Amino acid sequence: MVAVTSRLPVPVDPYGVFTDLGRGVHDRTMNGHHREALRLADEAEAVAAILGDRQVAMVARQGRMYALLALGRLNEALVIAHELAERRQGTGPRASAAKAQADLAELLIRLGRVDEGLHWLARATAALETTPRGSLRYFSALCSVGDAAQAADLYELADDCARQAADALAVDDLFRSAGQLQHAEMLLEWGLRLEQVGRADEAWLRLNRSVAILTAYRQRHPDTPLGAALLALGLARTGRAREALELVDRSLLPLREAGQIHEARLLHLAHGSALRHLGDLAGAHREFVAAEQLAEQTGQRLIIHHELATLAAARTPGEATTTMLAALQQQVSHLWRQRLDRRLMLQQARRRAELELAREMAEGVAASDALTGLGNRRTFDQRLGALRHGTALILVDVDRFKTINDTYSHGVGDGVLTAVAEILSSHCRRGETAVRFGGDEFALFLHADLTAATVIAQRIRRVVVRWNWNDLAPGLRVTLSMGAAVYTEGMTGADLFDRADHQLYAAKRQGRDRLVA
Repeated sequence: MVAVTSRLPVPVDPYGVFTDLGRGVHDRTMNGHHREALRLADEAEAVAAILGDRQVAMVARQGRMYALLALGRLNEALVIAHELAERRQGTGPRASAAKAQADLAELLIRLGRVDEGLHWLARATAALETTPRGSLRYFSALCSVGDAAQAADLYELADDCARQAADALAVDDLFRSAGQLQHAEMLLEWGLRLEQVGRADEAWLRLNRSVAILTAYRQRHPDTPLGAALLALGLARTGRAREALELVDRSLLPLREAGQIHEARLLHLAHGSALRHLGDLAGAHREFVAAEQLAEQTGQRLIIHHELATLAAARTPGEATTTMLAALQQQVSHLWRQRLDRRLMLQQARRRAELELAREMAEGVAASDALTGLGNRRTFDQRLGALRHGTALILVDVDRFKTINDTYSHGVGDGVLTAVAEILSSHCRRGETAVRFGGDEFALFLHADLTAATVIAQRIRRVVVRWNWNDLAPGLRVTLSMGAAVYTEGMTGADLFDRADHQLYAAKRQGRDRLVA
């Protein structure tokens, strides 16, 4: 075996060195470049497939889902949302599972499947209650909950999510910027809906809060299309028509030509609002019609239809336009009252979700290792007793672990076990299991043949070797010995364990820091 003596040109982490491929998709769609995000997602998923990097593939798929959602391709996005929620269920950080559930909730609600959506939203909010609150994963999940709440017209919950995230997201510019845009758009929509039901003072407060957020945002990010579109609408609705028109003139045609429908719709709505404020009712009607043609969701159409009806009553007063406006306002009031029903439905779903989560957590605690969070000996025995064709077992020992404890301290030893556990679990797909069944003894149950299991095990071994253990203790070096075997018909769990254990001891006899399969 050739020893690794040179430093890698990029840092190694348990998720692989190619994670930025997937994150690039997110960067594009967070800044409103949705079609570019889809193109980049094609590339990232193709590279991930070649490399066998499931983490990158999942990140890219998630970015693709957000781009499809922004472009109004909801059914395509829903397929990915179901896939991600299923993969996250019971595996990985709880915040990641909550985010996937909230994303699924938003899509279901936008597609009119409100009961299902509220069920998943309740599960997401219940999961976040038991999640550590100091990570970007938590605040990313919080933003997804806010999006789903906004889709259900639960603006109070959406606003609460945005307020909780505001300070913490300051540690990361990308997340902070995305959170600000989300909050500003929600406040604009909330203000427009409040205007429709005659609550003008409350509407004014929300609209001005949105303009303040967007003005600060645009000072740092002047070229973001969504920021420009939202600010134009906020300015138009708060009486600053000339400023709104300047933004519209600069942005509308380029965005229409680029196919960025969401931003173009907002700019048409802003243009119509500004022209109406300046007395050009015919021009306002033209722009509202253009906005209506680009509307892809029921809530968007409702706002624009109300603008058109109000404008018609002003342009041609009479019984017909007055009746039409009254009927539409009655519908708007009815839908606004439905918010109360949805709040009650969410509360009931939340109680059910909390009971489900409590049961799952109790079962998880009984089958998990307290230090690493992996499955424990009970989990190991359960998996050995329920083997099926195509299961590979990899046994893993930390080399000379007693020496690490004696040389550096048991605290450092615990740190080594925790890091190794994180690396192992990051290589597990849904249905695969990482287990700590002894002091420094780990196991992986994978859905793989021997060739695939060998590739995964060697990748894990290399990540551990190249890990920067100096952060834990100067001079520390950690390696793994590994033995792999695959279940075949007629074998018992004991047979599979004995075969993998025999290979593990062969790896140790041959000098450690190696896999024998």
